[in-house]
Amino acid sequence: MTKEISLAESALRTIEIELAAVSALKERINPAFEAACNTILQCKGRVVVLGMGKSGHIGKKIAATLASTGTPSLFVHPAEASHGDFGMITEGDLVLAISNSGNTDEITSLLPLLKRKNIPIIGMSGNSGSTLAEAADFYLDVSVAEEACPLGLAPTSSTTATLVLGDALAMALLEARGFTHSDFASSHPGGALGRRLLVKVEDVMHTGDEIPLVREGTIVAEALIEMGGKGFGLTTVCNSENVVVGVFTDGDLRRTLDSGKDIRSLAVEEVMSREFKHIDGKALAAEAARVMQESNVYVLLIVNADSQIDGIVKMHDLLQANVV
Repeated sequence: MTKEISLAESALRTIEIELAAVSALKERINPAFEAACNTILQCKGRVVVLGMGKSGHIGKKIAATLASTGTPSLFVHPAEASHGDFGMITEGDLVLAISNSGNTDEITSLLPLLKRKNIPIIGMSGNSGSTLAEAADFYLDVSVAEEACPLGLAPTSSTTATLVLGDALAMALLEARGFTHSDFASSHPGGALGRRLLVKVEDVMHTGDEIPLVREGTIVAEALIEMGGKGFGLTTVCNSENVVVGVFTDGDLRRTLDSGKDIRSLAVEEVMSREFKHIDGKALAAEAARVMQESNVYVLLIVNADSQIDGIVKMHDLLQANVV
């Protein structure tokens, strides 16, 4: 009779086995790994990733990670390569071939063709005596002590180890290239990350006549007309050179009315707020959102280095730009 194992016990055993497989990779960050990285850095073409089955799924993710972090890369299905797609691998490219056994027919059949075209091969395998390991210019060991599958059949620990070593490769290359936030954003222009890193305040701010603005000396009653017409819940107060000297807000209006002062004869600078939140137009829109959230305000002035008003932005603008 087999021992019954709880669902939790099975899950925890799986995690422990895969943790051990990943931990074992630390010893394999060796000269071969560094040589593979340097070869990729010197590559004039792309890193072409090959893999069948589960290795193929992992290979697609590795190729995508490389491509989005500064290393041009694509995935080519080995079986399709044997039926015409081998032409996608061109002079100047480099191949990263993934096979746990190292003897996958669809991959080993391509090795002589790759050699003939002088394409460097990085082999990622769990079998150091395999055809792939022997043919590769650089061999990266992803062998595991055991699969997490209790039957020893489903690729589990081996695919996890391969994925982690692929990430290690990509991150080492990223740092070696000096890849920046802006570079990452350029690779993700359509995603939320790209928008946060690419969209600037000046791209979403209101300018010109859209800015609520009154001059010093304007009476409060007239300032209210400007506030109501622009819909920001405030108006800027500027001098003759467009230098912002303060803002008059809904809160300032309430305090003024509570004091009993006559808004028909009172100059706005007498009751305005002289401290206000502002940001430069070149700042990221995501930074404007952060300032708003931390300060619990929903409108920011855009002020340049000369303290002049350039624009105004509200939280709704940032929401529409999908940077929040």
